[in-house]
Amino acid sequence: MTSDERTLTGGDFPVHWPVLTRWTDNDMFGHLNNAVYYALFDTAINAWINTTVGIDPLSVPWLGVVAESGCKYFAELKFPDPLVVGLKVARLGNSSVTYRLALFAADESGGDTAAPVAAVGHWVHVYVDRSTRRPVPIPAAIREVLETAC
Repeated sequence: MTSDERTLTGGDFPVHWPVLTRWTDNDMFGHLNNAVYYALFDTAINAWINTTVGIDPLSVPWLGVVAESGCKYFAELKFPDPLVVGLKVARLGNSSVTYRLALFAADESGGDTAAPVAAVGHWVHVYVDRSTRRPVPIPAAIREVLETAC
């Protein structure tokens, strides 16, 4: 992460995943609770992969588990504003993938490319065997999807 992250916009992220918030996502200060950002990141990553590849995450012999995550907050977001998670693959390894993520307000045109980021995060998934929990290579179908966002 660099000091110029505040200048990022939706245009810096090749994948845009629209997300909705709930009334209960606001905290007592009237903005999204910090834990909600992580839930929205997790939702966007898994929804993008699952819908693009068409996998059933409950029946495959592997799992993508979170090994590391982090977030920097730059602006407040709140319910019921429509939001977008921007995704970019920052590093694609043999058994792990590092995402660079952003959360921003959806613009009225639906393009979302000019919207400034409200938060920037990172997320590392390590693929492991469902039974042994030992690392395995990223499945080929998922790797193909991830390569489109490098």
